[in-house]
Amino acid sequence: LGALPIRDIDAPTLLGTLRKVEKRGAIETAKRLRQRMSGVFVYAISEGIVSNDPAAIVTKALKPLPKKGKQPAITDLDEVRKVLIAAEASGASPVTKLASRLLALTAVRPGVIRGAGWGEFEGIDWDNDATDAPIWRVPPVRMKLVLDRKEQEAFEHIVPLSTQAVDALRTIRRLTARARYVFPNQRHTHQPLSENAIGYLYNRVGYHGRHVPHGWRAAFSTILNDWRRKHGRPDDREVINLMLAHVVEDKVEGAYNRAAHMERRVELAQIWADMLMEGLEPASSLLDGPRR
Repeated sequence: LGALPIRDIDAPTLLGTLRKVEKRGAIETAKRLRQRMSGVFVYAISEGIVSNDPAAIVTKALKPLPKKGKQPAITDLDEVRKVLIAAEASGASPVTKLASRLLALTAVRPGVIRGAGWGEFEGIDWDNDATDAPIWRVPPVRMKLVLDRKEQEAFEHIVPLSTQAVDALRTIRRLTARARYVFPNQRHTHQPLSENAIGYLYNRVGYHGRHVPHGWRAAFSTILNDWRRKHGRPDDREVINLMLAHVVEDKVEGAYNRAAHMERRVELAQIWADMLMEGLEPASSLLDGPRR
């Protein structure tokens, strides 16, 4: 639309453009684009350039958002390991494949991976092959918290890092150490990885409708809880919930728990990584092949 005079952009033309986005399955993106377009037209109206906002007219013509339900997730250990194997054998860029691996290892929300900055990681000597209780300290502003908690340091999320997670970070650092984001956008390196990059990767390797990036959280919870039951560790249930950063309603309890059971969280993070990564190649192998 950018090449057209704004007066020539009518509702059918605008809707046709948004339909192309909807056909990709990006329903929410199409709605956000309509909002941005409407903002442009509102400004043009205020300047006397146009007299109406066609982006407002097409609002009800767009497809509705799908009803939210459980995110598709594979929760069998052998099968979920195959998701990683298939994704990492694909022709995707090393940045996307390493983001997928770190997502699987940490079970954080996909948006947390996308926005990760190098300053959030502690206990890793990047210049030497040494670590000292490595953790990922996720600021509260990037966590899924209610608004009154987003600026409270007490509600940051501390993620203990397994040896395999550190391996993934050391590997991606070889590519993006100077970037603002650990996993930058391939077209615009000052921006984070596309919100759909990992999901599209899983779709391309045969897991459309079966496993989504958010599904690693369900896999982590289901598999580790099965493990704790088999090993008679009932207390680990609370620890697993803490590792998933499930929001605690009580503010005092939530602040206390942010670093609670850290020793056990470190142990469980390594147990999960050892189970998941059994038989997989080290992260450095993901640097081979095309970088597109």
